[in-house]
Amino acid sequence: MPPARALHVIFCWHMHQPDYRNANGQYALPWTYLHACKDYADMIAHYEENPLARGVFNCVPILVEQIEDYTSQFESGHFRDPLLIALASPDLKTLNNEQRHHLMEQCFRLDPEHMLNPFPGYRRLHEIYTIMHSDPAELSDYLSIQFLADLLVWYHLAWTGETVRRGSPLIQKLMAKGRGFSPEDRRDLLHFLGELIGGLIPRYRALAEAGRIEISTTPYYHPIGPLMLDFAAAREAVPDAPLPESPEYPGGAERVRWHIERAQTYHPQRFGIAAQGMWPAEGGVSAAFVKMLGEAQVAWTASGEGVLTHSLLRGDDDSAPRGRAEYLYKAYRLENQGPALFFRDDALSDTIGFDYKTWFGHDAVIDFVHKLEAIWRQTEDQDHPVVSIILDGENAWEYYPYNGYYFLSELYRSLSNHPHIKMCTFSDYVQDHPEAINSIPDLAAGSWVYGNFSTWIGDGAKNRAWDMLCTAKQDVDRHFAGLTPELQEEITEQLGRCEGSDWFWWFGDYNPADSVRDFDHLFRMNLRKLYHLMQISPPETLNEPISHGGGPAESGGTMRRTHMEG
Repeated sequence: MPPARALHVIFCWHMHQPDYRNANGQYALPWTYLHACKDYADMIAHYEENPLARGVFNCVPILVEQIEDYTSQFESGHFRDPLLIALASPDLKTLNNEQRHHLMEQCFRLDPEHMLNPFPGYRRLHEIYTIMHSDPAELSDYLSIQFLADLLVWYHLAWTGETVRRGSPLIQKLMAKGRGFSPEDRRDLLHFLGELIGGLIPRYRALAEAGRIEISTTPYYHPIGPLMLDFAAAREAVPDAPLPESPEYPGGAERVRWHIERAQTYHPQRFGIAAQGMWPAEGGVSAAFVKMLGEAQVAWTASGEGVLTHSLLRGDDDSAPRGRAEYLYKAYRLENQGPALFFRDDALSDTIGFDYKTWFGHDAVIDFVHKLEAIWRQTEDQDHPVVSIILDGENAWEYYPYNGYYFLSELYRSLSNHPHIKMCTFSDYVQDHPEAINSIPDLAAGSWVYGNFSTWIGDGAKNRAWDMLCTAKQDVDRHFAGLTPELQEEITEQLGRCEGSDWFWWFGDYNPADSVRDFDHLFRMNLRKLYHLMQISPPETLNEPISHGGGPAESGGTMRRTHMEG
């Protein structure tokens, strides 16, 4: 049992994928179900295997909705994802050249160091592909159907979690076979993946109902609430930030409330328990947004360390804390009311997200525990210090050996048995230590990335995207009342998809070109669908790409490093 003065350590794993369905309901990108097979399965398995571990999983509603959609596809056998359509096909000869080219491009989209090179059979397929890629137009004419079959199987094997591989005789058998996969092999793999994905939500729900994890939520389609309320929020941390030409997002407050209420309604239907906390999309907060969460009876929320730093610096310089240990490892409330506010330790979170992937798992755990022990000593004047470690629950592990298996399993064992550390959840802390929550007089608007909103607004391409969205919202407001209730409901949902933060995240030259291309296309497609639902012609501007990308971003651009050592 931890002593009276323990360091409370809260891991919050943010689980999110935007809606990858196109205007026809087909999946343009497979990342939701691939991450489900690899990361969402592994992450819950580590908690299942360690009854003493506690933590928070933030499950964004649009992610959960897509997992349920995939579950329905597996149950019906009618797939709307090109990869699964191919995997389920009894005869790959029926695939046309366009489908074959798509498969060969998609089935090598992963981190080769940890997800391709360790497997000789898969590596050999890549070597053949590399040789043939000099003339891709002729590629499918020279590669056999067996090549496609083996490629499909290996891609899915590479996207299975380490706990999944260790527990599945089928996966072990297929990996040992290595090549020459038959239609029966593909059928068995397809059935296995369907059961794996279908069991995910019940597994998370079971641990939540047992009190071993907390599951929080996010406004439904993952919008940047503070910017929807006021574009000028971007200038609280970056005073000279360029803003969109539109003065504001029309009806932003109403739309933010819709996303919040939609999430609060959806969450208990899937997990059996109402969400007590809400991680805002991208950790984006402002005073107005947090007050809105309080009106919705949200018990806690969280953001990045930079937001807290900027907020405290707004006060009297003479009274502002001087060291991180003086201010970071506490919970707060804005003006002593509304939800409890927790702030991410950027250094610790980024160390897991970016640095430990190159370490031996045991060494990384020892280093991490030493860092926590140092914080425990530095906060000896606090009765209930709390460390918030918040990061993506899926994107880091692709770059770890064995999907982070050795690091995570030893980390949970070490922390759950540590004499001075208590693993807990945000709701545990709010309930057990209400007296330890401090009042903060003001809250600077910002996110978990750099403590500002520059990742989503201020760049020329990002601002153009906001202006396109603002124009679309104005058109919705003009035409909405004259449409049928059924169309109004469809438009409301489609508008929510367009309001997600991910579109703005990917615009910019610092991101990989293929990812920018994919998300740019999906964003404009979603806006075009919105206009079609309104029964008016989409603007011609939606036919032109907004951004092209081209940068070799760390971790493929799926995460941002928010802390630099020193």
